[in-house]
Amino acid sequence: FAILAKIVLFPFSIKQQKAMANNARLQKKQQEIKEKYKNNKVKANEEMQKLYQKEGVSPTSGCLTSIVPMLVMLGIFYSISSPLTNTLHLDSNLVNSAVNYAQHIPGMPLHTSVNTYYQQIEVLNNFGAMSNTDFIQNCFTQAQIDNINMLANGFDLIPGSGISMLEVPATYGMFGSWYILIPILCLVSSIATQIITMKLNGTQMQGCMMFMLLAMPLFSAYIAYSVPAAVGFYWICSTILGLVQSIVMHRFYNPVTMIANQEARHVALLEQNEKNM
Repeated sequence: FAILAKIVLFPFSIKQQKAMANNARLQKKQQEIKEKYKNNKVKANEEMQKLYQKEGVSPTSGCLTSIVPMLVMLGIFYSISSPLTNTLHLDSNLVNSAVNYAQHIPGMPLHTSVNTYYQQIEVLNNFGAMSNTDFIQNCFTQAQIDNINMLANGFDLIPGSGISMLEVPATYGMFGSWYILIPILCLVSSIATQIITMKLNGTQMQGCMMFMLLAMPLFSAYIAYSVPAAVGFYWICSTILGLVQSIVMHRFYNPVTMIANQEARHVALLEQNEKNM
């Protein structure tokens, strides 16, 4: 799914890469303006805006495309946190009945205290012990029971390992289990990706991009710590794929290439004007 999402969002990624390359291309001119009008911020801002208009560049054009992956993440979270209604599309009344039934079974995690967001996950994790009861047999069809069992067995990190990616790292505390590696890897991969991307483009992030550089890695680690491990696992895969994608796109959309293309277009325009004259 991470690969599919990258393919769907590829046009947004190209736009973001172009924005970063354009900002890197204008850094020298931006610095000259800052030096020239260092005592007049109003005039410096006016000249910056003129520069952006002249070059056809928007300093915030890469911000919106940075938000799109987060919208995908929200969809993934709701699919995993409510797998019975949002993934298998079972009737919510039947699912709520199963949750209420599980809450009255002694020894079930739902019998004690479970985050209300993750009650469906607990039903899914314990469905094997519930599936043969008369209540479940009367509540769901056999096809639905088979689908729930299939989904319950599909979240193992390695088939048959018993390491469920439906577990929430926060349940075990900071260093209570190996699940803490999920938010740590989210943090490391996100920071590494942004630093490498900046070096590739030879740019210094400004405005909202600088905020994203600092906030996104911490935010992704917090998400991965607070939600089922499957969400964090997807985020790690998506980040690494994004890094590979950025390296490939940099070969085609980098400041040097874009400056050369701009100069070529300028020369072609001059030649056309001479021909017209």
